[in-house]
Amino acid sequence: MTELSEFLRSRRARLRPEDVGLTPFGGRRRVPGLRREELAQVAGVSVAYYTRLEQGRGQNVSTSVLDAIADALRLDTAERHHLHKLARPENRPRRPADRPQRVRPAVRHLLDSMENVPAHVLGRRLDILAWNRMNTALLGDFGALPPQRRNMAWMVFLDPATRELYADWDGKAADIVALLRSHAGCYPDDPALASLIGELSMKSPEFRKLWAAHDVRDKCFGIKELRHPVVGPLTLACETLVLPVDQDQRVVTYHAEPGSASAESLRLLASWTLEAAGGGGTAAPAEGRDAVAGER
Repeated sequence: MTELSEFLRSRRARLRPEDVGLTPFGGRRRVPGLRREELAQVAGVSVAYYTRLEQGRGQNVSTSVLDAIADALRLDTAERHHLHKLARPENRPRRPADRPQRVRPAVRHLLDSMENVPAHVLGRRLDILAWNRMNTALLGDFGALPPQRRNMAWMVFLDPATRELYADWDGKAADIVALLRSHAGCYPDDPALASLIGELSMKSPEFRKLWAAHDVRDKCFGIKELRHPVVGPLTLACETLVLPVDQDQRVVTYHAEPGSASAESLRLLASWTLEAAGGGGTAAPAEGRDAVAGER
C-alpha cells in the first residue's frame, strides 16, 4: 500500500458522516470513519476516480480535485500540503535526498552571537547540524554523541535523558513524528530516512503507534515545559526559522518571558556556562559543534 493510500485512509477514519453533513446509512459500519463513496460525494468526484486515487492509480490528478478532497477531509494547511506532495511527486523538492547538508559559516556565526539564547539547526530527517553553547547547557551535549545519533527524533525516542527533559514528552513525541512524516513526504526514496524510521519502529513502541497514525504537522512555534537537571522547571517559547537558501534547514531557538522565573534560570545557566568556558564571551570553536549530515 502506498503512502498516499495510507494517508487518505487515515484521514477518512477521523471523520463521521455527520461531520461532513451526511446522514449515516447502510446499517452497521465495518470500518470507522467515512466510506469512499461518502467522501467522493462530499468532494464532488466520482467514486471510481477517488478509488483509483486512493489506490495510487490516480495519474495526473489536478490541483482543484486535490483541493476538493482536502476540503472534504477537513485537512489543515500542513496536511493539505502533504497530500499535494504525495499525489503530485513532480512538485516535491528536486534536491537529492542524499546530498550532504552543510551549515553556512554566517549561520554558525549567528548561533555563536546568541550567547543567552539556546539555538540549534535542524536539517533533513531532523538531523542536528549545528548548535551553540547555550543549547548544550539547555538540551545536552550533542557533540558527545556519535554523528549518526545527532538526530532529534532518535534522541526523543531512544535517549533516556532527552525523554526526562521534556515535561510533556507525549506532546513532544507527537510533534516530532508528525514533522518526520512531513519530511518523508518530500523525500520518500531517502534510504537514510528509511533506516531511521526502521530503527525507531523496531526499538520504540510509542514511535510505531504514532507513525501508524499518519499525522502531519509543521509546528514552527510553541511553549515547551522542561525539567532541567541543574536549574529545574523551565517554561520556554520555541521559535523555528526556516533558512531561505536551504529550506531543509531550520534554526530552532528557545527564550523565556522577560522577568519570569524561567528567564532568571536561563540567565543563571548562561553565566555558569561562560564560567565553565573560562569567562570569555565568545562561543566555543565550531569544530565539534557543527555536523555535516548526508549519511546515516
